[in-house]
Amino acid sequence: MATTNNDILSWRGQDLLDSSGDKIGKIEEIYLDADTDAPEWALVTTGMFGTKQSFVPIEGATTSDDGISVPFEKATVKDAPKIEPDGALSPQEEDELYRHYGRGDVDVDTVRNTSGSDTTAGERGGPGQDTSGPNTDDAMTRSEEELRVGTTEREAGKVRLKKYVVEDEVTKTVPVRREEVRLEREPITDANRGDAASGPDISEEEHEVVLHEEEVVVDKQAVAKERVRLDKDVTTEEKTVSDTVRSERIDVDDSRR
Repeated sequence: MATTNNDILSWRGQDLLDSSGDKIGKIEEIYLDADTDAPEWALVTTGMFGTKQSFVPIEGATTSDDGISVPFEKATVKDAPKIEPDGALSPQEEDELYRHYGRGDVDVDTVRNTSGSDTTAGERGGPGQDTSGPNTDDAMTRSEEELRVGTTEREAGKVRLKKYVVEDEVTKTVPVRREEVRLEREPITDANRGDAASGPDISEEEHEVVLHEEEVVVDKQAVAKERVRLDKDVTTEEKTVSDTVRSERIDVDDSRR
């Protein structure tokens, strides 16, 4: 189904994606050709706080569930010529933009935003605007950029607890007992004479003694020693951010001098 002008106008507020699917920013406004009312440019806000604005050609844009995709890289859009979104694009500004996007052969004409402003080149300005023209008041507004810095949370990495088995050599000294035979001799006395003479006078005999000894027995058992878990602490450190900000100056140009 062909995309209608009303479809394109409904893109305001949607995400603008580059040719790789990366988010560029949000579409703030659609600019129409002043003669045909055909949508021609999208004004997209970029930056952490949406303070930067860039113009992007709509031709070739496609829609998806994630937003509106244009056939340009994110860096190309962010590096587009900085043109004040004052309600209209002059032919000179359009030509500069088209040349930036590699389409310098496109015929350019004045375009306006969808608010219906009929401002054209040479007739810019209005109450609160900074460009003198036939429809301005007698005051000039001086503006300057202010640097706003905030923080956003992102995933820095993952830490896991992993348990594995290692083998250590353990040495222990254990006392071990054993029995050894000892030969004892006792002289014949009145006390043992009866035992000594109870057998034959001359004979052959054997006596046996059983010897015992201890041997080392090794056994192992698992014993719970401690419990280990992961917890998180929050630390704060100072980081310095630098950027350039623009401010306007107003001088008096006195033709009498």
